[in-house]
Amino acid sequence: MRRSRKVKILATIGPASSEQATLKKLFEAGADVFRINMSHADHELMRTLIGRIRAVEAEVGRPIGILADLQGPKLRVGRFANGKETLAVGQTFTLDDDTAPGDATRVHLPHPEILKSVEPGHRLLIDDGKLELKAVRCDGRSIQCVVVAGTSISDRKGVSLPDTDLPVGALTEKDRADLDAALEAGVDWIALSFIQRPEDLIEARRIANGRALLLSKIEKPQAVARLSEIMELTDALMVARGDLGVEMPPEAVPGIQKQITRAARKAGKPVVVATQMLESMISAPVPTRAEVSDVATAVFEGADAIMLSAESAAGAYPVEAVATMNRIAERVEKDPTYPAIINAQRSTPEPTGPDAISYAAREIAETLELSAIVTYTASGATGLRAARERPKVPIITLSPILETARRLSLAWGTHCVVTEDATDLDDMVDRACRIAVQESFAAAGGRIIITAGVPLGTSGATNMLRIADIGAEGSPRK
Repeated sequence: MRRSRKVKILATIGPASSEQATLKKLFEAGADVFRINMSHADHELMRTLIGRIRAVEAEVGRPIGILADLQGPKLRVGRFANGKETLAVGQTFTLDDDTAPGDATRVHLPHPEILKSVEPGHRLLIDDGKLELKAVRCDGRSIQCVVVAGTSISDRKGVSLPDTDLPVGALTEKDRADLDAALEAGVDWIALSFIQRPEDLIEARRIANGRALLLSKIEKPQAVARLSEIMELTDALMVARGDLGVEMPPEAVPGIQKQITRAARKAGKPVVVATQMLESMISAPVPTRAEVSDVATAVFEGADAIMLSAESAAGAYPVEAVATMNRIAERVEKDPTYPAIINAQRSTPEPTGPDAISYAAREIAETLELSAIVTYTASGATGLRAARERPKVPIITLSPILETARRLSLAWGTHCVVTEDATDLDDMVDRACRIAVQESFAAAGGRIIITAGVPLGTSGATNMLRIADIGAEGSPRK
């Protein structure tokens, strides 16, 4: 199955979409990668969902990516004697280490790391920012605050700390258990939540040890401030606009989205734009015009993937939501302004042989109006370099490794095909031509450009370009 767009669609699985028949419908509607939210899935359910996705993959004959999204640290207040309390703007309210039920003046905060880290002047946002507190006095065991905005607080509401750098890692004990289970089950991507600093990736990368790639969710101001350092250690990024919009002014999020997207494109690493893209389709069969524009903006920016959350996981119209996102993306990419916008955002290639080859392949393919760029890749690096260039022509990535093809399902424009490695240069050209025809990207009389590493099978050694004319039966014209 060939997609008619280059941006990828990441669909979250949930109660509305967990059956195998529905998963197949989601794939047929346009989903390229499936996300399992480990905040809501135990290990047994995760393994069941992975089994169903792999069954769909075998049925449709196309590699499908699976992303396991770790929950990350969940910071919450304790409980209240009455379940909830009404506060007044300007009043004093304290969070402390006293385990007694809370009242209108105080509540237990079962996170000593917060009590020791918050300083006077820091903001504490409760319940996704519905209640804003400002610290005025801190002693390591309690935080005395003044209520800045909001009037209600209740049991176990979440706490966000936009001004505080917590001395804790991104992995909790639950995350470590979930990570081990996800890697054992064979997921392709691991999403890390609430990253603050580059060091937060080190433990996860050590545990993963190449068995899956890491995607860092940028949802905290501290991560935005250290984006370039995080970029060095991560394999991909997600603009997690939900939590980012809680911890930062909402009006700042669109600019940050562009900043992250362009930085990822420059680094040649996939970037996903997520959260509330088609939110109204949780309960309605059609999106709002503003939501359509939001999705279109991410596509115009050149994001590798756009994501559905509750729309496909728990909404009343999961298949329709994916189909709608697919139609929006297809329409944007056919817009006459799209190529100029994509070209204007293109970065200069890195001064390496493989990057120069990928740059040249795009230039040649577009100048000669070739049918496709065909890349041979074992690790996926060559495919990512081709995607970084955002060429007008299709990208076909050929790999002998199924796991590589699944991982590349998140990368812009890549059509991944699992095939045996070429035995020599003639076989390489012949195989590329035949697959380009079989996958409906080229026809007899057309031409393709091929990039590969010589000697064949050498990972990361892209050093060759070859233009091939396709003969009458899909073989290279002699």
